Amino acid sequence: MLAIERQKQIIYKVNKQQNVKVSALSKLFQVTEETIRRDLEKLEAEGKLARTHGGAVSVEADEFELPFVQREILFQQEKDAIATAAVQLIQENDILFLDASSTALYMAKKLPNISLIVLTNALSIAIELGRHSNIQVTVLGGTLSKTSPALFGPQTIEAIEKYHVDKMFFSCEGLDEKWGISDSNEQQAMIKRRMALNANEKILLMDHSKLNKKAFSCIGSHQLITKVVVDEAANKQILETLLKGREVIYAKMQ
Repeated sequence: MLAIERQKQIIYKVNKQQNVKVSALSKLFQVTEETIRRDLEKLEAEGKLARTHGGAVSVEADEFELPFVQREILFQQEKDAIATAAVQLIQENDILFLDASSTALYMAKKLPNISLIVLTNALSIAIELGRHSNIQVTVLGGTLSKTSPALFGPQTIEAIEKYHVDKMFFSCEGLDEKWGISDSNEQQAMIKRRMALNANEKILLMDHSKLNKKAFSCIGSHQLITKVVVDEAANKQILETLLKGREVIYAKMQ
């Protein structure tokens, strides 16, 4: 089978199943796993799928949110580096908001056990931080999402109105010059948009794949951002031109 035909079949399979494994594709097409990895690398560069540890997931419907378990394994090294850099921005006695993104969960796992108040609508983050004796966790109420361990809806928005935070850490699906900051989930975008009104600092956590990308629901203008923490693979010229003097922190991957 020619490589181009094999790659077409890989695209069909990943879009049908939503995710595939290198080992399974290797057996199916009777080629080495290294050959499959090269196929996935090429297809990712063309924007036809997203590689994960040991496989790939579909990007066929960017306007809809991928299940959390799939988002959590995308760009793992980048998210880990971003989380490490973001934690350095926190001081004892800070009041924080962490959104329901997978990057914020990576960050929660790195928070030291110091005196902090953390506000979140993510159940996974609340559980993660609940084991820290010095961190007070407040969970915003609401309706449980079908795609992630997070809460949303009118109750969540109403609850946010009662809180003020020093630093808001949030992620997105896209950052574009004209469309601004955007998310694939309209309900979560509304939460971030409302929380930004009650935060001194709005710190965006994003990997390089989000740059120059538009997602379904606009969170706000790029002028909303105070700082950005991004992995070092991001295009520095585009990002710094877009943000015009705002602080950009480039996280180094190990």
